[in-house]
Amino acid sequence: MASKYPKRPLPMAADLYGDLYGDIETAPKHDWRSYVPGLVVVAMGTLAAGFLSDHYGVPLTLMALLIGLALNFLSADARLTPGLAFASRSLLRWGIVLVGVRITFGQIVALGPVALLCVVLIVALTMGAGILAARRFGFDTAFGVLAGGAVAICGASAAMALATTLGEKRTTQAQLTLVLVGISAMSASAMMLYPLVAHAFHMSDLKAGFLLGAAIHDVAQALGAGYSYSDGAGGIAAIVKLTRVALLAPVLAVVAMALARWGGGGEAAKGPGVPWFVIGFFVLAGINSFGVIPPIVAGGAEKIAAAMLATAVTATAIRSPLAQLLEAGPKPLLVILIATLVAFGLALAAALLLIG
Repeated sequence: MASKYPKRPLPMAADLYGDLYGDIETAPKHDWRSYVPGLVVVAMGTLAAGFLSDHYGVPLTLMALLIGLALNFLSADARLTPGLAFASRSLLRWGIVLVGVRITFGQIVALGPVALLCVVLIVALTMGAGILAARRFGFDTAFGVLAGGAVAICGASAAMALATTLGEKRTTQAQLTLVLVGISAMSASAMMLYPLVAHAFHMSDLKAGFLLGAAIHDVAQALGAGYSYSDGAGGIAAIVKLTRVALLAPVLAVVAMALARWGGGGEAAKGPGVPWFVIGFFVLAGINSFGVIPPIVAGGAEKIAAAMLATAVTATAIRSPLAQLLEAGPKPLLVILIATLVAFGLALAAALLLIG
């Protein structure tokens, strides 16, 4: 009996610009029942990750990644493909939109012009370092944007968002998974090591909070490191880190516009401009800036965003081609390491010389 599933695989992490299928009208269609098997698998994996994260204090994204990789053998089952593709694409985009409830424009302004300029420069230079390192090790610019952007902005969330924007033609599922693995490992290490550096330099709460918020990859680790130093440092780290999160939207917009310009061999591409989830991120952050979102609603939206992003990470890891991961060797991780060291060096210099 002929299978109702297409012979061509669905887009894996992302297909924002129709890189794999072109016009959306030509994409394969599924009824809602075809999504259930994959979504059940992803949901169970993500719930297990949440349980381990809550009970052992391990970052949720890291546990979702590891459990997804452990379930990677299930990717051979075509019945799971529609649900896995939906989780790694649609849920991711809505999760990015809901990340907007974490910030307000007032928090960014309150940081001060010098600190804000330093954060912007650190993000830009870290991404530049990722691009240069990627080229040096034989990768293309897209992988440099993916790795450098993940380090510079907000870890796994930025990596998933950038992969969505870049599209499957420009960054592979294996590359995305390598970035997620490297980011998770280095962010966890930074959470333990960077507060020791702050203590070694006898930093004030302001300086330490800036260093930890500006240099650590993931939001949870940045806040954990900040509050492990002091309550004051934790508050500063939260504002600085959320300022970096806020830069995700303009960075995605710039990447999207660059792809539109390059997509037609140097001429402006006829596709979408700024992705809808970037606009949604801005809109939600703007609404939150006016204080009209009740705290209970904002807290619920933030938890939903974390769940959606963790689910997308689980699905991405399940669909990752492990053979390509093993063939890649250490070079992709070296790109992430170089970007990490650049971010740390710049944040440390700014904290010591310009902040406070």
